Amino acid sequence: MSDAELLAILIRSGSGANTALDLARSILAEHGNLRGLAAKSPEELMRIKGIGAAKAVELVSTFEIGRRVQGTVETEKTIIRSPEDVAAIMIPRLRDATREMFFVLVLDSKNGLVREIELTSGTLNASLVHPREVFKAAIDHRAASVIVVHNHPSGNLEPSREDLQVTKQLQEAGKIVDIPLHDHVIIAGNAYASMAERGLL
Repeated sequence: MSDAELLAILIRSGSGANTALDLARSILAEHGNLRGLAAKSPEELMRIKGIGAAKAVELVSTFEIGRRVQGTVETEKTIIRSPEDVAAIMIPRLRDATREMFFVLVLDSKNGLVREIELTSGTLNASLVHPREVFKAAIDHRAASVIVVHNHPSGNLEPSREDLQVTKQLQEAGKIVDIPLHDHVIIAGNAYASMAERGLL
């Protein structure tokens, strides 16, 4: 099925003389592709002629399910060997986010991914996290080590002063509770930056 046909199934009904398929084609022609729609908030979708509140929420929910499926850990435990492995899991979750989000990846003694935990979802450019929240989650899930991940909706990969400060605090706290911080990865669009690779850990 084409993108327009898939979108038409979600839209279900048209507007005026236009069918759902007509509306889907018109939306894609205006916004480029499904990726462009996936990055929009419900409010932005509702500005499109023929998309009301209910359809907007359904579309946002569908796109979020797609992101989560793409980033879902398989039944066989994923082994995190490098920042690229982290990026493969987290970029689908975070590349289109308009808010800064902070995740803890809980690892076992063999660097197997036990769980990914969203700790905070902040404003457009700030998401505060405290070491006690990170390591409470780590202890609750019996982590052998952790990796933390957050996104920069601005698209700027460079770590901020706050990013560096949080990384240092987490590194020190990890030493105290004997749960090492292996890395702090920043996601911006389809790119990533690793504090460990940059020698900042």
